[in-house]
Amino acid sequence: MEFWFDVVCPYAYLASTQVEPLAAEAGVSVRWRPVLLGGILRAQQRPDVPEDAMPANKRRLNRADVARRASWLGQPLHWPEAHPRRSVDAMRCLVACDDERVGELAAVLFRAYWVHGLDIAERSVLQQLVQPFGLDVASLCADPGVRDGLRNATDEALARGVFGVPTVVVGEQHVWGVDRLGFVRQALGLGPEAARVGERRGGRLELFHDVASPFSYLGVTQAQRIAAEAGAELVLTPILLGGLFRSIGTPIVPLATFSAERQAWVAHDLDAWAARWGVPFGFPEAFPLRTVTAQRVMIAAPACTEAVYDAVWSAGRDVGDPAVLGRVLDEAGFDSAGLLARASEPAVKGQLRENTERAEAVGVCGVPSWQVDERWLFWGQDRIDQVLAVLSGAWSPGLGHDHGHGEDGAS
Repeated sequence: MEFWFDVVCPYAYLASTQVEPLAAEAGVSVRWRPVLLGGILRAQQRPDVPEDAMPANKRRLNRADVARRASWLGQPLHWPEAHPRRSVDAMRCLVACDDERVGELAAVLFRAYWVHGLDIAERSVLQQLVQPFGLDVASLCADPGVRDGLRNATDEALARGVFGVPTVVVGEQHVWGVDRLGFVRQALGLGPEAARVGERRGGRLELFHDVASPFSYLGVTQAQRIAAEAGAELVLTPILLGGLFRSIGTPIVPLATFSAERQAWVAHDLDAWAARWGVPFGFPEAFPLRTVTAQRVMIAAPACTEAVYDAVWSAGRDVGDPAVLGRVLDEAGFDSAGLLARASEPAVKGQLRENTERAEAVGVCGVPSWQVDERWLFWGQDRIDQVLAVLSGAWSPGLGHDHGHGEDGAS
């Protein structure tokens, strides 16, 4: 399998600690593929520092999520004050390194950056790190062949559809993100890791959601299950995702802003998660959806939540049309006339606004977002394993009111 990386990325660091054990378990080898993340981002017209374009809520979630993933994997990580540091010289050293030692040197550089806080952009520091590998920073960074080698590797990554790091390629399958290593296991023919479930019973799980999001649908399909496994109270809180996005400064349809390669990956990722959860899934023709009435109906009758989601993401029905929404409710055994009337009441309208404002206040930047015991906030249906572990007492992220999010595994 191939591992595409840049030492400047904390998620790439965490993934780098896992790929060799995975490969050994599967009886395959790892080909370490150094690239320049900044070049990949610029080719997609994305900022060199993705955090610079994030709203404050998402930026806080991102930092906390990195720390939580490190804790989840049992890896040390200390965020450097000067992050991001220039990594081009370090990546050139990796390009110039003997193939059989690239992984070893990558581990040294990753730990220098993310564990020891060393400034790898300083050539004297970098020279000390690469000296045992027989490399001279000054000469190799002046070597046109080495400079072209890193540029060519980055161009190759782009040509093959790599749009970010870490990316693991197994055969024709691309897996982006340390949080998707379960799919790497699957691609390698390995069984899934055991779920972390403790013995704690009780607790409170609040799910902020909007039927407009396919990721929210996937989360809703699992919400009752994980609450039941932990014996927890499940509170469903509809919000208006478009209103949240407008308030925090996120594009109304984030998917539309992605590169073609990333859009294709998201489509595959949604299908993969639907298969993982064993639920039907497909995009409705009427996407993006207008969901304000449906959200108000789910406030008035939380019991209809799954029926509304299934209608959209299983059957492709446009619940933005009140007539269609009414039929969906009737077919599910609800009083559609009564619920649609209640959706127009000032109290229900006000509750949706209040839910959305409270979601923003507690740090939500997308859906689904899960708040455990009014203390820990997680973003994304791809964080369900962590939500269940915390809820059941099997794991503590140790970050209190700090928050954590999904790696673009949410809207």
